[in-house]
Amino acid sequence: MTGADLRLEDCVNTHCPWSGEPVSADSLTLYQGKVVGFCNTGCRDKFEQAIAVFDAAPQGKK
Repeated sequence: MTGADLRLEDCVNTHCPWSGEPVSADSLTLYQGKVVGFCNTGCRDKFEQAIAVFDAAPQGKK
C-alpha cells in the first residue's frame, strides 16, 4: 500500500503525534499495518525517519 492508497477515514488518530494539530489527508503513512496521520508531510517524514532508525537498530540483549 502506497501513500496514495492510504485514506484519512482509515487513520487510527485524529491529531498529529508530533504537533497535536489535526491530521491531513496528504500526510498519512502505514505503521505496523495501521494508517497513522500527521498534520503535514514534514511531520510524517520525521516519523518515517525515526522508525527507520529504530528498525535498523540491533535488538536488546537476551
